[in-house]
Amino acid sequence: MLQLHARFDSTWDSDPAVLRISTNPKRESNLRRAEAFLLSLASTDLPADFGTYLAIGPQTATFESSHPQQQIHLLPESLAYLTDGDIVYLQPRSGEMWVLYRRSSAFNSMLLTERCNSRCLMCSQPPKESDDFHLADTYFQAIRLMDPVTPELGITGGEPTLLGPRLLDLIQECKSQLPQTALHLLSNGRLFSYLSLCQELAEIDHPDLVIGIPLYSDIASKHDFVVQAQGAFDETIRGIMNLERCGVRVELRVVLHNATVDRLPSLARFVARNLPFVEHIALMGLEMMGYAKINLDALWIDPVDYRPNLISAVRILAQHGLNVSIYNHQLCTLDRELWPYARKSISDWKNEYLEVCATCSVQNECGGFFSSAKLRHSAHIHPIAATSPESESPVPN
Repeated sequence: MLQLHARFDSTWDSDPAVLRISTNPKRESNLRRAEAFLLSLASTDLPADFGTYLAIGPQTATFESSHPQQQIHLLPESLAYLTDGDIVYLQPRSGEMWVLYRRSSAFNSMLLTERCNSRCLMCSQPPKESDDFHLADTYFQAIRLMDPVTPELGITGGEPTLLGPRLLDLIQECKSQLPQTALHLLSNGRLFSYLSLCQELAEIDHPDLVIGIPLYSDIASKHDFVVQAQGAFDETIRGIMNLERCGVRVELRVVLHNATVDRLPSLARFVARNLPFVEHIALMGLEMMGYAKINLDALWIDPVDYRPNLISAVRILAQHGLNVSIYNHQLCTLDRELWPYARKSISDWKNEYLEVCATCSVQNECGGFFSSAKLRHSAHIHPIAATSPESESPVPN
């Protein structure tokens, strides 16, 4: 699991800062104040005027510098992956740093709030009732430092729509600063039941925006139970309809666990009949963090045990011409018929494989495991031999 948070070897008296990493000592002078210069252990010279100076190595490392007035702040070797164009958030007084953005990653996302109006049984990011508007402020600064050819950014929470106009401002900022970057906004969809919010979002006219909304059952009471919010099903369906009415693209997301898999084929039929306009349906494996970890005994079901319902649901959606994918699953737990729908969807910083996977011929195509899979995983994990018929091109490009 890639480390995205670290502590410095010391603290210092300075305001928090969002900075882009640079290793170029000849960087244009007008850009240096917004950047952190990253030294190697062999560095003997410090170019002037950068926002701060960082080095990665053992706490005992020393530096010979021609600019001794500049303090060099040491980070642990777990952050050795940092490179030009990455963006970090520094809190000098607490001696901490967070990696906000990795230029080479396809899995960058912006956590805008930890507040939420639902309490989903399997939520991997349990909500916090705190004033965290500073999170959005931090990303407003980061957006202006991101590579303009970033392919996609996620927007997540908590529930981002609780930010109100601030969310709309951030989407507008992304359109202005990153016009080539697709946005994927994760929301429970409930506040989109207000048509005015959908209209304001549509007026931004972002060129590539998709709203990912969870739907857990075709029965209102079952969906409301999963999200622990009475009336949520009706609000969510109304929100999806309002977004379609305003021309905003929608993806449906279904987390598969013991409270959702029993009616999965019925949910597929419901979607095909009533929501045929959705752009994509993602059927997702369970991440065992947060509330999911607490409720694991009630939620866990081996993916092999719900395979018949998963096959049925995928067939129904595909037969109706809907775009369906399977996320967060291992190929050895899926029927061969489902392999073309399986995606490598787990963020690269938390995607792992078990020791038994080392000899698997399709590991490169397999979705792998969340780092939390050490708590529980399918009892049917096994390597697939290269000579096996099952190993033929499981996932098309």
